Amino acid sequence: MKITGTHFNYYQVCKRKLWLFANGITMEHTSDLVYEGKLIHEESYPQRSAKYEEVEIDGIKVDYYDTGNKIIHEIKKSDKIERAHEWQLKYYIYIFERNGMEGVTGILEYPVLRKKDLIYLSDIDREMICEMEHDILQIIESDSCPSLEKKRVCKNCSYIDFCYSGEEEE
Repeated sequence: MKITGTHFNYYQVCKRKLWLFANGITMEHTSDLVYEGKLIHEESYPQRSAKYEEVEIDGIKVDYYDTGNKIIHEIKKSDKIERAHEWQLKYYIYIFERNGMEGVTGILEYPVLRKKDLIYLSDIDREMICEMEHDILQIIESDSCPSLEKKRVCKNCSYIDFCYSGEEEE
């Protein structure tokens, strides 16, 4: 199975969400928050589609790639799970490098917050990505779904109804 940026993102956020997504159980289509994020992506930079390319390589698809400056642009709605966004973008840079494209960097963009973060890939990051790829494959190829870990991000997750069905109210 090809690992995507979404797999990498979900690995940072929740192993259960990663397993469910990888095994074809998707809930994003029912989430207003996911829909809002798609609208922000489509509406925030309308001029970009003419200027930059959407690139698909090795199973990943990046929002916008500036070929002249070798910059991957990744647009997100909120920075609440910024670490997951950073690793997703680092994974994209890693995949570009693995396909012979050197000197690529990234910019995480949060248009609603009017915030941008520059993202670079270090040698330590490359080592960690190799370890994470191994862990991700182990999780998604497992026959059983990881157990529920109650986290603050759960309340905004599209899988909340799935994960908490049958849970007692506290």
